[in-house]
Amino acid sequence: MVTLHHLNNSRSQRILWLLEELGIPYEVKRYQRDAQTRLAPPELKAIHPLGKSPVVTDGDAVVAESGAIVEYLIDTYGQGRLRPAEGSNAMVPYRHWLHFAEGSAMLPLMLALYTSRLGDAAAPLAPRISSEIANHLAYLDGALATGPFLLGDELTGADIQVSFVVEAAAARGLLAQYPNLARYGAAIQARPAYQRALEVGGPYELGR
Repeated sequence: MVTLHHLNNSRSQRILWLLEELGIPYEVKRYQRDAQTRLAPPELKAIHPLGKSPVVTDGDAVVAESGAIVEYLIDTYGQGRLRPAEGSNAMVPYRHWLHFAEGSAMLPLMLALYTSRLGDAAAPLAPRISSEIANHLAYLDGALATGPFLLGDELTGADIQVSFVVEAAAARGLLAQYPNLARYGAAIQARPAYQRALEVGGPYELGR
């Protein structure tokens, strides 16, 4: 059985959502951030050397990194759901969005979070970070202009991966100027599987 090693207020919430969308049996092992440092507890290092969440164990398989977990679960248990057909034209944008979420979009958002703790010392970096965030959010907003999801009418693993970007931007109050992203975020959070994942995962508030 799949076990999700779940850290509160983290990227592992989207893996819970994916598991609920797939409708497969799974277990959750919970970990709590340190109240002062906000870091994951050392117990996670016993599961994977990086000591980070999410991590999924499934028999002998230990899978880290959100994008790899999304691909593993969909390829192993999806039965053709939540991804385009292999070899189809849609696989190129599907893989693009899977990698875009962490490879491009999350970096400036994380930099904004970290530098916000530096006070005036962060001022020289702020314009560049803000510019990069705006660039990525505008790109996402434009991609959602013609359909409810990134690849059209159907939810895919790419949307699940990108959801954390949207939620991180919302936590910083940045969605008001991106109407397509705001609509997309609301549609994602209204899905029954997303709501079930919140019930399983417990309180979920980014930036805390």
